[in-house]
Amino acid sequence: MTEGDESLVAEFLSRRDEEAFRALYRRHSPRLWLVILRLLGGRDAEAQDALQDTWIRAAARLPEFRWEARLSTWLTGIAVNRCREAWRGDRRAPRETELAEEPRAEAAAGERLDLERAVRALPDGFRAVLVLHDVEGYTHDEIARLLAIDAGTSKSQLSRARARLRETLGPARAVGKVAP
Repeated sequence: MTEGDESLVAEFLSRRDEEAFRALYRRHSPRLWLVILRLLGGRDAEAQDALQDTWIRAAARLPEFRWEARLSTWLTGIAVNRCREAWRGDRRAPRETELAEEPRAEAAAGERLDLERAVRALPDGFRAVLVLHDVEGYTHDEIARLLAIDAGTSKSQLSRARARLRETLGPARAVGKVAP
């Protein structure tokens, strides 16, 4: 049986135990990596930097963590904030968000949908809400806190993100909502 997060954090904080920190890193990094990669639109190098920064910030702030939420939720909040900083930096260099060169409904019936690519092409705010809600399972209230927006804005952006995905994937591929 593996140690729980609480005991690993206690070990790390009391003795700066590197092995305890590594165990936390191994336990939480795969999910954090996927969240960060999706939030940053698939930009691998930037996602690697963001993951590293997330852990640096987490290590520095662990003494302040009060266990009012799960450690994974707290780490995701740090990761989301790091991604938001990256989005603000992107404002100086606008990116293309359309997949105009991609074939739509004409694709062969057996062809696999490239949903990940379509999600990466969404504007940052739409992508963040879609990933946090439909992929990670956060509620609109939780997303509102993570992104510092209103819950109504979260709902609106999710609706718009889903509509954009349906438009991008084409009418023959769209089956309605991405997830309930």
